[in-house]
Amino acid sequence: MSTKEILPFLTWAGGKRWLVNNHSEIFPLKFNVYIEPFLGSGSVFFHLKPQKAVLSDINGDLINTYLALKMDWQNVYKHLKVHQRKHSSDYYYKIRGSNPRKLETRAAKFLYLNRTCFNGIYRVNKQGKFNVPIGSKQNVILDTDDFEEISSRLKNVLILNDDYESVINRANRDDFIFVDPPYTVNHNENGFIQYNEKLFSWADQIRLCEALVRARNRGAQIMVTNANHESVRNLYKEHGFEYQIVSRFSGISSKAKGRKKYEEIIVKSNF
Repeated sequence: MSTKEILPFLTWAGGKRWLVNNHSEIFPLKFNVYIEPFLGSGSVFFHLKPQKAVLSDINGDLINTYLALKMDWQNVYKHLKVHQRKHSSDYYYKIRGSNPRKLETRAAKFLYLNRTCFNGIYRVNKQGKFNVPIGSKQNVILDTDDFEEISSRLKNVLILNDDYESVINRANRDDFIFVDPPYTVNHNENGFIQYNEKLFSWADQIRLCEALVRARNRGAQIMVTNANHESVRNLYKEHGFEYQIVSRFSGISSKAKGRKKYEEIIVKSNF
């Protein structure tokens, strides 16, 4: 496999580009299959360049985009160039409201909206329709795009649109599970976390932790990123996990005072 550095092709709230840039030493040096049940932008996958991997996310639009790039990146890129040429406010809302049928046109729509919407946020309304307004960025095609290499990296990867527990249940001895769930805590104190709670409840956090305990007992290597909150720390401590605290910069807020350093925990086991 090529050792070329590939940057994630998506902007993703909670993405782990900062983690691989600042803490690359925390990842295991050897493992069998790489497993990621909350894929998002795939920063850790692209950084580690695993030979074998299982990638999954419950977001069907996201997974369709990975599948389209794996199978037919040229057609995705062709449609993306059309979006670049036609991009305007009217065009953005026209595409946002469209419902393309082919996998490659759905993927190009997803990429176009991700790159031109406000702060790269993914949010849907109660009807499941993407509803983020247009942002200030104009570039639909990026200098860092290397869809051919991305397609190559995904060639031998199993890509799923599945529940995180069933994905974690695939892990065996010496596999490496990297888990970056939506951040929710037992006592909400943060607006972004409150939005996540609609998608990922505290009961989900418990179910996730219990699935990871079973994987740990099977001999899998585990790393979890999560909010540095007492309820999260206690959940993993009670199940015998160790953790460390790291800081990151959050650029999600539209107000400057909301963009500040946040602490997260890194939970590790079996390496």
